[in-house]
Order: sequence, then structure tokens, then C-alpha cells
Amino acid sequence: MEFAPIQPHQDAAMAAIVRAALKEHGLDKPGTAYFDASLDHLSAYYDRPGRAYYVLLDGETVVGGVGVAEFEDLPGGCELQKLYLAPALRGQGLGSRMIRFIEDRARALGYRQIYLETHTALQAALRAYERCGYRSIPRPSSVIHTTMDRFYLKEL
Repeated sequence: MEFAPIQPHQDAAMAAIVRAALKEHGLDKPGTAYFDASLDHLSAYYDRPGRAYYVLLDGETVVGGVGVAEFEDLPGGCELQKLYLAPALRGQGLGSRMIRFIEDRARALGYRQIYLETHTALQAALRAYERCGYRSIPRPSSVIHTTMDRFYLKEL
């Protein structure tokens, strides 16, 4: 498996993975990425300075993805965004691999801290973030995904 920058023809596959995972955990509701206007056009959304989105490919098949973008509440910091993996590949350590990969990209973009928001329903994700050194923080004032209830930060 390999990482590659998302291409327009991969947008639909990645959006489907994100929506399926959120629905699986009862998070197919407003205040989550499920309804993000950019979800169906990730390649365009991340095609600007300070942003990046990578798909995880098994051959030519999109099986996951993860992104990073600026986070204005955190000077010099960014947000880890939309880390999702196809159900058949969960539990194999790929989530942690994806986290480390996007942290390296964030450093290359010049970021010094990385923030993320998630939900208590996503227990496997919480464990992965904590194993990778993320520490829980209070809810930031500018949270867009209002359903999210867990917030983390890590020094890069």
C-alpha cells in the first residue's frame, strides 16, 4: 500500500469511505464531516498552499485517506483532517501509519503543532491518537464540526 496526493477522480471514493464510517458510528448528522461542502471535492479543497490530502492506495483502489490544513486558532499549527480507512483494513496498524505519515507532511509544510477533533464513538481512533502522543485539550472556540466532542493537540 502506498500514499499519493488525492486526484479528482478519487474524490467520490474517498467521500464514500468517510460517509460510510460516520454512518457506521451514528455520526451521519449535521455537525460532522458527513455534511462538509468540500467532502465531494477533496482534491480541490486541499489544492492550495498549507493544505494536503493523501489517499492510501491498495493498487489503484482508494482504501483510506488523511489530510492536513491550517488551523487559525493555533498560530504555526494545523489540523489533522478526515482520517478514514475502509472497514476491512482497520485493526492492522494502518491508522497509526497514516497519522505518522500526515505528521511528516505537516512538518514539511512548516507546522509546529497539530490539532484534531473527533468523537467518543470513534474509540479505535481515540486509542490510535493517544498512542501516537496526542493529548486531550478543552474544546476550542472555533470548532466547526459541532457534534465532535474530543479534541487533541500534539507538538511536532
